[in-house]
Amino acid sequence: MTATKTVIHNWHQDSKSIWKFGGLTFRELVRGVLRDAQENEVLKRASGLAFDFLLALFPFLFILIAVFGLFTSHSFQLRSSLLVYFADLLPAPAFQLLNNTTEELAANVSGEKLMIGLIAGLWLISGGVASIIAALNVAFRIKETRSWFKVRAIALGLALVISVLILTALCIVIVGEDLVDWVGSELRLTSAMVALWKALQWPAAMLFVMFSDALIYIFGPNFLEKRWHWITPGSVFGATSWVVASVGFRIYLRYVNNYNIIFGSLGALVILMIWLYVTGLAFLIGGEINANIERAAAENTND
Repeated sequence: MTATKTVIHNWHQDSKSIWKFGGLTFRELVRGVLRDAQENEVLKRASGLAFDFLLALFPFLFILIAVFGLFTSHSFQLRSSLLVYFADLLPAPAFQLLNNTTEELAANVSGEKLMIGLIAGLWLISGGVASIIAALNVAFRIKETRSWFKVRAIALGLALVISVLILTALCIVIVGEDLVDWVGSELRLTSAMVALWKALQWPAAMLFVMFSDALIYIFGPNFLEKRWHWITPGSVFGATSWVVASVGFRIYLRYVNNYNIIFGSLGALVILMIWLYVTGLAFLIGGEINANIERAAAENTND
């Protein structure tokens, strides 16, 4: 196991190999991913991740709302910007549930509850990231040798970094809107600039997802050595399939709006869980793609 892991990380030195699929053809890569997805019970693990994501989602929103409260004059605008992104990505029933919960959380944020909420929120979020790390170790066929405390610390660090990325993205949105309004006013291109800004929201969302994937793919598993890749085939697949699935899900629900017949008042929650399941599944399959490429590259290196 150790020798194999060492070879895998030596391959990290060759950044170009990753886009050559480690010497695999596209058909061989697909076969390998499907085989490993079945062996590693990816569908079952995605269900577990969906539950972890659900537990982490609302504490994460609480943390964001608490941070937004530090910027009193922009608190409502920041919260609205956050919901705009979710509105584009979530099915309508799930978004309505999230929107209502966010309003309730914003109304209940207070100094007394803030510290407890932050601690509990970060703990639940790091638990979700720890589950992702365990799934990636299985995908890369790496045995976890780090202590429970170290794994949890890494998960907490990744959770914090991703949270900061979200906050940064929202700040860019606010500053960007003001900048677009100013440039458009000066050049009399307001309509065109606003349209362009809206057109860039989806690519920006995909880049954020790919960057977040890259962080966890590189720093999550128990690699002996780590080498940064901004974009990997796995992260591209994960982000693209997630966005396509989210859009497709929204379209489906728009024209087949009968989920309440089966689930009743729990319909919105079930829809949210399904969306979180799709999110976890896309991420895990992306991990399997990267793992197959790395093993193939390691075998070619040995040859």
